[in-house]
Amino acid sequence: MDLRARRIVVTGGAGFLGSYVCEELRRREPAEVFVPRRREYDLVRREACRALVADARPDLVVHLAAVVGGIGANRENPGSYFFENLMMGVQLVEECRLAGVEKVVTVGTICSYPKLTPVPFREDELWNGYPEETNAPYGLAKKMLLVQGQAYRQQYGMNVVHLLPVNLYGPRDNFDPGSSHVIPALVKKCVEAQEAGAAELEVWGTGRASREFLYAEDAARGIALACERYDGAEPVNLGAGFEITIRDLAHTIARLCGFTGALRFDPEKPDGQPRRCLDTSRAERLFGFRAEVGFEEGLRRTIDWYRAERGRAPRT
Repeated sequence: MDLRARRIVVTGGAGFLGSYVCEELRRREPAEVFVPRRREYDLVRREACRALVADARPDLVVHLAAVVGGIGANRENPGSYFFENLMMGVQLVEECRLAGVEKVVTVGTICSYPKLTPVPFREDELWNGYPEETNAPYGLAKKMLLVQGQAYRQQYGMNVVHLLPVNLYGPRDNFDPGSSHVIPALVKKCVEAQEAGAAELEVWGTGRASREFLYAEDAARGIALACERYDGAEPVNLGAGFEITIRDLAHTIARLCGFTGALRFDPEKPDGQPRRCLDTSRAERLFGFRAEVGFEEGLRRTIDWYRAERGRAPRT
């Protein structure tokens, strides 16, 4: 799909990943990249989905909008996370079908994979078990968009593709301790502990769980490449192809932040899924995506951005 002079809608385009996706798509010189805001288009409501498609008249819709959070937020909001994520996606794709939108790219989540998926996660393993319990409602809601896209492709010939990005990080991330993911949570803790001269800080879980992380700019480039180059029914992983334990991650972030105190792991807090690491060969084969930003370089950029933003925050 040649994106030049095309009309594009990016739901969630004002969010963390969405801001990078919009920048990447604008480099392709489309006619418009339209970012709906929830106050005008609450996509949980069917009529708002219909109005968005009618108003924007898109050739391409990239559906990033989601209600997301870390382990704590998922444990506290399983019902709303399931309902809102499911309704936003399913209704929007249906309205795109009814309006004859040429292509829809739905962006799912690594949380859709079964809890005990063999590492590295291959897309063919997606249905071989139930997701990890703390984020299963969210993961299953997003997984239904894969089912919908495949069904619509079969029945209506609709070009819907589904991408599965691993855990993302980078500047502009959510650093709210009530809903942030592990990297921004640890960066915030380490920066504040270093500035306060604290002797120790607490890290959730045993530290034995592993994760893979993809820099947000890399993820945006992968999504844009899929918009241009991929037209297929199979889901595609987007990742960096490595894993790191939470213990090693915490020590790495502490070192980069200059925090020299002790890290105290709290085994009473949940670890989440035991391991996460993707097989990224399908994305490279189908549309030429490979992560480029090194992990420590990405962490340094994230830490530097967070410190700069804190420095700009008004003092009370």
